[in-house]
Amino acid sequence: MNKSELVAAIAEKAEMSKKDAEKALKAFEEVVTEELMQDGKVQLVGFGTFDVAQRAAREGRNPQTGEAMPIPASKAPRFKAGKALKDAINVFKK
Repeated sequence: MNKSELVAAIAEKAEMSKKDAEKALKAFEEVVTEELMQDGKVQLVGFGTFDVAQRAAREGRNPQTGEAMPIPASKAPRFKAGKALKDAINVFKK
């Protein structure tokens, strides 16, 4: 599912226009991004948690030359699925 299909699905489920659904999705993206930029987290009980993973600096190797090279510390967004979402996905695996 791509973004336009997601917007259409949200509009249908929420019985709103596609324009309003797109605004709501964009607002959600912006709020989550802003919170993660401040090293915060967004927890949606039952669905999951968006947070930031800290990656320490380390030494890597260039795969072509085998030469050692430093990899700087960085941050990466992360999503951890909640129990209700996991259960919903696994309901048919009995």
